[in-house]
Order: sequence, then C-alpha cells, then structure tokens
Amino acid sequence: MPVNKNVMDDLFDFTNQEQSNIGNTASIFSVTQLTRKIRNLLEERVGEVLVEGEISNLRKQSSGHHYFTLKDEGAQISCALFQNKVRNLAFPLEDGMKVQVLGKVSVYQARGNYQIIVELVQAKGIGALQAKFEALKRKLDSEGLFDASTKKSVTDFPDTICLVTSPTGAALRDILSILERRAPWVRVLVYPVRVQGKEAAGEISRALDFLSSWNGQTDTTIDTVIITRGGGSLEDLWPFNEEKLARAIHEFPLPIVSAIGHEIDFTISDFVADLRAPTPSAAAELVVPNAEDLRARIAQMALTLKRTADTAIGRQTDRINYLAGSTLLKEPIRIVSDLTQDNDRAGEKLLSAFQEAIGEKGNLISERRHQLTLLHPVKRLESVSGRFSLLANRLASSALAQCQALSERCTSAASALKNLGPDSVLSRGYSITLDENGNLVESAKSTKPGERIVSRLSDGEIRSVVE
Repeated sequence: MPVNKNVMDDLFDFTNQEQSNIGNTASIFSVTQLTRKIRNLLEERVGEVLVEGEISNLRKQSSGHHYFTLKDEGAQISCALFQNKVRNLAFPLEDGMKVQVLGKVSVYQARGNYQIIVELVQAKGIGALQAKFEALKRKLDSEGLFDASTKKSVTDFPDTICLVTSPTGAALRDILSILERRAPWVRVLVYPVRVQGKEAAGEISRALDFLSSWNGQTDTTIDTVIITRGGGSLEDLWPFNEEKLARAIHEFPLPIVSAIGHEIDFTISDFVADLRAPTPSAAAELVVPNAEDLRARIAQMALTLKRTADTAIGRQTDRINYLAGSTLLKEPIRIVSDLTQDNDRAGEKLLSAFQEAIGEKGNLISERRHQLTLLHPVKRLESVSGRFSLLANRLASSALAQCQALSERCTSAASALKNLGPDSVLSRGYSITLDENGNLVESAKSTKPGERIVSRLSDGEIRSVVE
C-alpha cells in the first residue's frame, strides 16, 4: 500500500513535538492515549483505500466476522470484515486468493496494530470506480432504496413530462422526436443540467429539489420526470453513481424514469428510479401511449359492445323459442307464434337501431381521428366512454321493456287458455257425463240399460241409472 507523504510528515511532527515535551509530566501519554491519537490520525488523513494483495491466515469466526492478512512480496496488513459486510460477499474467501479490498485504515487499539476495516472484497483487477459502485450499490440496497414496494407508478396518460438532461445532447433530440410522433398532445419541459463531470450530480440533485417545490405552484403540473443522457465510459456516467443523487431520486415525490447511456450501461440511478429505460429513446416509448394504439383500442371497444348486445338478444330469442315449444303452450300455438314474430320484429328493430347508433358513433370516431392530435386524449376517451355507457343503459332498458312486454303477453295467453278449458265450459251450463269407471260418455249408444252414470256440472254431480 503506498504511504501518504503528508501522513508521514504529520507523524514526524508529532514525534518531534512529543520528544520536546519529555520530562513534562503534563504531556506524558498513556499507551491508550497514544494509540488513540495514532488511530485518529490514520483514519482522518488516510481514510478510504483500495488495496490489492493475497489473502492469508483467514479466520472465520462463529459470530460471522472474518479476519485475514492481506500480503504481497514486501509487506502485509491485517484486515477485518465484519458480519454485516460478509453477507454482501460475491464469493467465499479462501487463503491464497488474489483480491482487492475497499475499506478504511484504522488501528486495533487493544493490540496497537493498524488494520483495514473492509467494506468490500472483489476479484483482482476490477478497478477503484467499480469497487465504489459495488460498495454503494450494496449499501443502498441494504437500506431499501431499491425495493419494488417504494417504486411509484408511472401514469399511462401523462399531461406534462419534464426532461432533466443536457440541452445539447443527442438524448434530448431523440426523446423529443419520439414524443412528437407518438403523443403530440403531451407538454414537454426541459430542465438543462450538466450530465458529466464533478458538478453534474449536485446540479441534477438541485434540479430535483427545485422541481419538487415548484410543481403544482402554477397551472402546469408535472406527471413524470425523465433523467437522461447518452452513452459513455464508466467515468463519463459516474455522476449517476453518486450517493447524493441516488437519495435525491429516492426522496423525489413524482415518478422518475432513468434513461442513462446504452442498454448495457447500469448506474445506481437506474436501481433507485421508479422505472429504468435501456436507452433515452426507449424512455420516450415507455412513458406515453401510441396514438395509433389508442384508435385501435376504441375500435375494439365498439366491436366488443356490439358483440355483447348481439349475445344478449340471442339469449332472449332462444328463451322465447323454448317457451313456444313447451307443453303448456302447444294448444294456443298461434298466440305464441304471433308473440314470437312480434319479438323477432322488435329484436330486428332493436338491432337495426343499435347498428345505426354504432354507425353514427363510428362516423363520429372517424371525424375525431383528425382532431386527435389537437385534443387531449384522456378527456376525449372519457366523453366517448360516457356516451357508450349511456347507449349501454338505453340498450339494457329497451331489452328489459321487451322482456316485460313478452311476460305480460304470456300471462294473457295463459288466461285465455284457462278460459278455453273444460271448467270454463261447465260454468256456462254444460255438463260432462262419465260412466262408473270415470270414462267420458261421448254417445248415448255407448250406454246400456241399468248402467249407472254420473253427470258432472259446474257446481256438483248428478248420479242416475240408464233405462
């Protein structure tokens, strides 16, 4: 591990100063005090380091902590990897393994040994930026910043989209072109920021703070924010791996879409954002619907409504046909036939009226297609949906009225059937004659002298003997 010259100078100054104080009992240090002073100096002036070497003397404690020595040809240093970091290891540690460790230089006070408190262990040769990326990713993931439960839903029909990006980048031109083609009614705001360099992360964070406080203060309300830039190296994209930007995205009250670099590029911002788009162009396609798809959906809704109405009418027709063929109504078949024909005609009229209404609505939809680019689609969809609901209610009311009319006609037919029955005939002064066995006597020739017969009247029976 390279030695920081400033640290050595501080240690030298400290040594000279303390030697000059020998003999002054007020300046005498205890071992603990001296060790603590050296530890503070190392932690403050050396801080975080990325060190490469070979693992030896690996000890895995029952508590879950790992202790090992990191060495090379000329030196060695103790390392401590505590249990909360062990569970983030990408692979199990073994003696002889060539690794890079990211951590802070400190001193184990009980023994006076300086050591590295390890935050991350990775395979040799990955690099410092990648190590920082992995360390921050694990840290934020453990805090829940990547949890799906914290993600906000991106609206399907946004009114206003804000693009936080460079005003001169290709990503902005690509997104604007696609939004104009797919959803020309959407309002687009551009918040210009730097997307590369040391100041970029802070500038983007401040942009989110401003948008959070400004949104809703005017007539313009932002629905979705897209943070975007084109591709680049890990160094170019590093502002989007900064912790302060990740926390700003997580705390932002509106849905954020992250569209950083190419499809193979992943940043911390992608994991924290509510939605990650593989490219800037893909972000534009994800946040707005396609006008052509909306037209197709409207046409499909009209077709579905027509099919539903046809099915309802068909079921009522089948029910009437079943009632017409039942035993109860075989005698007054002409009445049922008339009713069936009336129902068929009513069904034809209803279907014709419905088809005419659908045709009118289809013409209206065709007229609105030209106006779709000028009118807000959500409001137009609500209007059309309301009219379809009204038509559906009218259709249901009409069908119910037809069914009630048919029910009343069936009731009337049943009453007529009853009036034509034998009991009704008897009530008008006629009688029915039966033999001893209860069989109907249809002719006087069928009786014999001395045979007993029964005459059935409306109010009783008369028993007699044939002479």
